[in-house]
Amino acid sequence: MEIQLTILHYVYLIGVLVVLGAMIARKDTVMPCIVFTFALGFAAASQIPDSSFVNWLIGGLQVNYNALIFAGSEFFGIIATIAMMVAMSKQMADMGTDKMMMDPLANAMKTPDVAFFVLGIAMAVVTILIWPSPAVALIGGLLTPIAIRAGLPAIGAAIAMNIFGHGFAFAFDPVIQGAPGVTAGPAGIDSWDIISNGAPIFTVIGIVAVALSYIRLRKDLKVNSARYEAERKVVLAENAQHKQAHGGAKFMLILTPILFVVAIFLMLKYQIRGGDATAMITGTAMVLMTIGVLLQYGLADALEKIVDYVRDGFGFGMKIFAPVVIIGGFFFIGGSGVSSILQGEYQQGLLMDWGWWLAARVPLSKYPVAILMVIIGGITGLDGSGFSGLPLVGSMALSFGQAVNLNVPVLAAIGQSGAQWIGGGTIIPWAVIPVAAMCGVDPGELARRNTIPVLVALLCGTVVSFFLL
Repeated sequence: MEIQLTILHYVYLIGVLVVLGAMIARKDTVMPCIVFTFALGFAAASQIPDSSFVNWLIGGLQVNYNALIFAGSEFFGIIATIAMMVAMSKQMADMGTDKMMMDPLANAMKTPDVAFFVLGIAMAVVTILIWPSPAVALIGGLLTPIAIRAGLPAIGAAIAMNIFGHGFAFAFDPVIQGAPGVTAGPAGIDSWDIISNGAPIFTVIGIVAVALSYIRLRKDLKVNSARYEAERKVVLAENAQHKQAHGGAKFMLILTPILFVVAIFLMLKYQIRGGDATAMITGTAMVLMTIGVLLQYGLADALEKIVDYVRDGFGFGMKIFAPVVIIGGFFFIGGSGVSSILQGEYQQGLLMDWGWWLAARVPLSKYPVAILMVIIGGITGLDGSGFSGLPLVGSMALSFGQAVNLNVPVLAAIGQSGAQWIGGGTIIPWAVIPVAAMCGVDPGELARRNTIPVLVALLCGTVVSFFLL
């Protein structure tokens, strides 16, 4: 495909480089995205014959709104799912169901080794079901003190929560499909394509990171056994006493896993994937939240109380995704959203044009492209969110995948892994603060402990992608 580059392509490329530069400098990227989205709208309007400067200005002003609406429509399903999961988790906490769910796991933690894996797996499961932030509060508040009493040092508890939760579960995300959903939009594919095609990559990265973290922790336990033994013997004060569980908590304890298992069974039996699968999970969470509120407060009070849970859930979801929507609007211009956002007719996104142009002049192959994807993904994760760079990752996956004839979902998976593992909260000091605070450890020390396992794991995942592309 012969590509003719225009001023639009150069403005977009400069915008991408500026955004990447801001990420490397650990600055927010919303303002550059707004500025360059306006510039693209201005430039696109100027290409229309017989248009005036006023028309160019109008085009520039309108394009930011168009980008916001397009990205918002793409991301709203993910925002709603996260909102309902958080709302459900808050209701569970108020009712006391969360503590009852954790008690069996607490009884299993008798040694540091068992505590490491029980804590990590519990964090991964809860993260997959309700998102990392509420999982930190739930798992950290209930199980971390028990794990420390079992001999697992606080830094070990923090590492387990990070690697299993903010690393593996957050990057894979097979249930809520938040990360795959954001990546898949600009890539022009379904989120389940990323999950299914990238499963070997996600799995290898997770196994390597967990194994290395555990091995390094075991060595540290031997070297600093006296210090950690003293830490274990310190009486841990509870942040707050758990209030008495509601009488309906036992019923919800049984009903919650049953309904989620039924939902997953139906998804597997009837091949429900992507957005339809997300709808199943979201609907299940809403039903459980409603039943829980009715049992706890009765019909009269439940009518008011459920509004608070929904408001809290959407407040959390919008807080997380507000900047992502603006950033995504800019990067959608590089991919599938170009014709809906900019004035004029376009065969494909601007970043895709660059991919084709580059492929025609540079001998690209799957090896440098895969390495470039994980590096770019990692760079976009430097802002500490793990999400803001996913639209760029998706656009690049589509661009390079079509230009070099590579598997787009696999490229998206390896780029998403770089963004989520690094930015999702494993090796960026300001991103690990929630876990560090919950476990009472230094964020810089936690990030340092995670760095080597995570980088080695990403390298292994990149090698795996070579065989899948």
